[in-house]
Amino acid sequence: MNNNVTIHIRNAGKKFGREWIFRHVNLEIKPGEKLVILGLNGSGKSTLLQALTGYLMLNEGSIHYNLAGKAINDEELYKHISLASPYLELVEDFTLLEQINHAEIFKPFLPHLKKSEILSLSGLENHKNKHVKLFSSGMKQRLKLTLAILADAPVLFLDEPTSNLDATVIEWYKNMIEKFAMDKTIIVCSNSIKEEYAFCDHVITMEDFKL
Repeated sequence: MNNNVTIHIRNAGKKFGREWIFRHVNLEIKPGEKLVILGLNGSGKSTLLQALTGYLMLNEGSIHYNLAGKAINDEELYKHISLASPYLELVEDFTLLEQINHAEIFKPFLPHLKKSEILSLSGLENHKNKHVKLFSSGMKQRLKLTLAILADAPVLFLDEPTSNLDATVIEWYKNMIEKFAMDKTIIVCSNSIKEEYAFCDHVITMEDFKL
């Protein structure tokens, strides 16, 4: 994975109805940067993240991705980003192994990892033939994080990544980031839970983008 992706955010704004969720967001996120977006529930941080990933359209401004100075087309963006978030749906009728195989069709995993290693790293290998719909919320979150962190994509988005995780699994999350994601650009949304973003070197708060 060669991370040479820069994200340019220019005067970005999003509103629902007449209410502006955020406005006048101007950022340049450089390759390898670790950024946390802080804010309380309902502050708009997840909305901003969804705009950054192309999941939501802006009402004003623009977001552009460049690879080594060349613009990345919207249709190609999915190849360069991975995401773990509460609103990201898993395929409930798949088994764990089927879900991993399905994810790999759309985005390969880090090239040095075998399927057996991905299962092992997830900590869920004993459940490889269990259907995802039977997983606990913590197991589902662990699966989402595994798929996102181990994807062969240079930009990693994490929305409240420690949701539904106990202390042991939070340590697993921190170790996964340390071992497999520190070469990536990482953007984290957090309610100020330090363990989610201790590795971040830049901080912004949603209050900076309120009218």
